[in-house]
Amino acid sequence: MRDIIDLDRYPLDRPDSPEWQALVDAAQAELAATGMFNLPGFLRAEASVEVTAALAPKFATEAHVHARRHNIYFRKDIQGLPADHTALAEVESRNRTLCADQIGGALNRLYHWPEFARFLAATMDKPALHPMADPLAALNAMSYATGDGLNWHFDRSEFTTTLLLQAPDAGGLFEYRRDLRGDSDPNYAGVARLLRGEDPDLRAITLSPGTLNVFRGKHTAHRVTPVEGTTPRVIAVFSYFETPGVRFTAEEQRGFYGRAA
Repeated sequence: MRDIIDLDRYPLDRPDSPEWQALVDAAQAELAATGMFNLPGFLRAEASVEVTAALAPKFATEAHVHARRHNIYFRKDIQGLPADHTALAEVESRNRTLCADQIGGALNRLYHWPEFARFLAATMDKPALHPMADPLAALNAMSYATGDGLNWHFDRSEFTTTLLLQAPDAGGLFEYRRDLRGDSDPNYAGVARLLRGEDPDLRAITLSPGTLNVFRGKHTAHRVTPVEGTTPRVIAVFSYFETPGVRFTAEEQRGFYGRAA
């Protein structure tokens, strides 16, 4: 993995070393403080360029154009919430998506590398993490061209793991509002305030290519703002679960990818 990952800076290949433990401790501290941690330069610069170049023709000819209107919950209605409530206001998202069965090379190697999952599990304080059994959803690559973006939403899983491969000329900011809701408090008024653009606790970050980002997004609302310029924003998404064998239903596969495996 040394040809694609900076293992001198991020020693994932030495899980019993003090350096590995120090990296895990730092990631856990950042997660606790900010709800995410970032490892800039995790993917080597030359690998970022090579992976992006290899994906470009696939995005042009094979990708599923995922364009949809949705609310922040990706659900048509919420029990007890009026249909005209601002928290259910529709937004629009658009991107091109490649699935795990369309992605090989370095990204596939990294996804199935046991030490990657072991490191992520340690940072999330999980006993273990397992790759998805889903042939489409396990590993995705997404491209956002001019005007494309991923609008406000909450994640279904506790953590989301992404790797930025290419940054756009402008736009494509990662905006988030940490802990907007909780397990017992949906905070619909706060969600409505965010969607009206009135939340003073909204934050934004700009990531550099090669950055690994682990984000706690189940209760934190977030979005990627529309991309500007001619350079697409390209990102890889890695899906792991605490139990092995997880896969989407055929209906979910068609909803996300336009086809079922």
